[in-house]
Amino acid sequence: MATGLATRVGEECRVALARPSTYPLLLKIGILTALIAVLFSAVLIDMARDWWNYPALSQGMLLPPLALYIAWIHRRNTFRYRAIPDNRGLLLTAAACLTFLLGSFASEFFLMRFSFVILLAGVIWTFWGIRRLRTLTFPILLLATMIPLPVIFYNSLAAPLQLLASDLATRIAQACGVSVFRDGNVIQLAGTSLGVEEACSGLNSLSALIVGSVLLGFLLCSRSITRILLFAFAVPLAIAVNIIRVSGTALIADYNLEYAEGFYHSFSGWLVFVAGFGALYLCARTLHALLDPKVTDVS
Repeated sequence: MATGLATRVGEECRVALARPSTYPLLLKIGILTALIAVLFSAVLIDMARDWWNYPALSQGMLLPPLALYIAWIHRRNTFRYRAIPDNRGLLLTAAACLTFLLGSFASEFFLMRFSFVILLAGVIWTFWGIRRLRTLTFPILLLATMIPLPVIFYNSLAAPLQLLASDLATRIAQACGVSVFRDGNVIQLAGTSLGVEEACSGLNSLSALIVGSVLLGFLLCSRSITRILLFAFAVPLAIAVNIIRVSGTALIADYNLEYAEGFYHSFSGWLVFVAGFGALYLCARTLHALLDPKVTDVS
């Protein structure tokens, strides 16, 4: 009996010694996390400050926890593949570091922020392999949408969209019998004038509806072409929603200026945006019904 007990203890000791220790792995993870924190802490804090200070970017606060939640609920799909370290991921990691350096030298915050997402994909590829990275494509793509547009891109689009919104809103108001004309981005009514400011260019709703199209495409559609079409539809829809808002404001201001200012103006903006999101949802359901393959029950 003593001999059997000694043999059993010896086997357990050999198994314990043969089992790879987790301390070197935890040490590597800790060092890598610390390096990423040192490199990107200022960049991420600055981006979070933009989310907090600018209402147009506030949806960015919801995207990181949402991406983590989606990755978590699909963790079985990720962990069904064995982790196979792949040195090819170092190329993507190097590209992320190069992008960060270019953004630092050019003082371009978009590149510095976007390099974090590239680095995250590169680290996953390096330590977990390409198959696990593919299962996390959507959460990583969702993280990319949290990054505000470059200032130069935003400024180049704002002015044309302001003029487009004011021009079409003026035409719609005239078609409804309102005496109105346009002077640049200013809509001249009989008793007042409305300026279509940068905030009314439609870029705010554009960024929000683009994020919404990505989420709805993931949740409701099953084919890549369907998701791409839904993503493309979000752009003209955001422009149309903004034109409807400006046109409605002009019509209301002609009737009663008080209803076109303050709380009523803000509330109408939210109401029109909700209607736009509803239209995007209907579009997603329609595209899914028309383009996605039908699943038949063959039980």
